[in-house]
Amino acid sequence: MMSLFSKQSSNTEDEFRHARRLMVERQLAGRDITNPDVLEVMRRLPRHLFVPSDLQLEAYEDCPLPIGYGQTISQPYIVASMTEMLRPHEGMPVLEIGTGSGYQTAVLAELCGQVVTVEIVAELSTQAQRVLKELGYANITFHIGDGLMLPEADERFDGIIVTAAPETVPPELIERLKPGGRLVMPVGRVSQDLLLITREVGGKVTTQSLYPVRFVPMQRNR
Repeated sequence: MMSLFSKQSSNTEDEFRHARRLMVERQLAGRDITNPDVLEVMRRLPRHLFVPSDLQLEAYEDCPLPIGYGQTISQPYIVASMTEMLRPHEGMPVLEIGTGSGYQTAVLAELCGQVVTVEIVAELSTQAQRVLKELGYANITFHIGDGLMLPEADERFDGIIVTAAPETVPPELIERLKPGGRLVMPVGRVSQDLLLITREVGGKVTTQSLYPVRFVPMQRNR
């Protein structure tokens, strides 16, 4: 894999900024990501702050990276693709299942309204909250626990993103969608597909399989 950093890289913010620009040009716009707002956010957002310090030089490569506790930060293309499928817009309430590093959370917070994010691994949630607070985000509500058992049982969302794969689509998530809402999530055990599930205004639910993916399994409190 060709590094986005030169051998003489000094790890300065200019180098990271250059790496982000190349990431967007080659991995996102260079493929099929066309939403200008998604591209601009990912061009600005310092992804290297969301990975362990010894992996910061790899933060803008086209691959997932480990973040501890058996979890990963998704490759930039997957983050951009899932976000674009959600059709984000200002003021849009969004639910994220799987805070992880907090990077996808930050992308949503930049593009949407209130973001509710849930993480079952308390240590990861704590790390993500620290980074996101330092970056100044004030439109994120954090929960630690099972993503399918939120305390606000009647809260509904225009968009839901799930960053871990259950074996089947949880009906609890479909119930969380407002009419016209969109749910983007990986599903499957061994073989996984990214699904786009839409709850139409009349109540009908449609499901579209987008492409094969590989996510960590969804954890549940038993």
